[in-house]
Amino acid sequence: MNVSKKAAVIIPARYSSTRFPGKALVSIGSKPVIQWIYDAAKKSVNTDNVIVATDEQKIYDTVRGFGGNVMMTSSKLRTGSDRCAEIARQISADIIVNLQADEILQGPEMIDELIQMMQEDETVKMASLKSEITSPEELMDRNVVKVVTDNPGYALYFSRSPIPHIRDRIDNALFPQRTFYKHLGIYAYRRDFMLLFSSLPTTRLEELEKLEQLRALECGYRIKMKETLHKSFRIDTPEDLKKLQEGQIHGQ
Repeated sequence: MNVSKKAAVIIPARYSSTRFPGKALVSIGSKPVIQWIYDAAKKSVNTDNVIVATDEQKIYDTVRGFGGNVMMTSSKLRTGSDRCAEIARQISADIIVNLQADEILQGPEMIDELIQMMQEDETVKMASLKSEITSPEELMDRNVVKVVTDNPGYALYFSRSPIPHIRDRIDNALFPQRTFYKHLGIYAYRRDFMLLFSSLPTTRLEELEKLEQLRALECGYRIKMKETLHKSFRIDTPEDLKKLQEGQIHGQ
């Protein structure tokens, strides 16, 4: 059994992907995508256990090859969080961070932000990060998930569509600041809540938007959001990967 004194980071990684099959194993510079993500997570000061969770032998062998910690999971799981939950049942950690295998971090600070927030407020069962959207192109990109929050910072809704809709905005008006936010591919859970979350049935909005976090909201649970100024880069398409291969990863 793996034992974590602080928190565990689990990176769910599968080979199949509708938009970009095999992206976890594609190289950026001298390292595959999954190693960039793993290496950034290992630098976190608030965790001493980083695990890749996969059902694909090629990913398992790649992680073992660069000396990473990896565990095999069932191939019948619905989502990345369900894959994390399968590993969470086998480890000892009060806080589980689910770092998606296509979220390239510039450093570990985003992980530490989330863990610190969970440690400071024991009422938070699930948390995630957001950052401001500053371009119309990103706002309209369906691969960029948007989030709106209430005044205390809890998520009201996530969508692939632009939210909120500004009814009276003129088309050529300046892009309004601090209005639109994207959701980043990283979550933190209390271990017991992660296990509960993974036991919930798939919900209607989750299925329509193909966003697993909506399962929590539809079932009446809250997700605390924190705005981060730290940078990450999401790989959804081969075009995203090409931008990174052209030298846009720094500081790792």
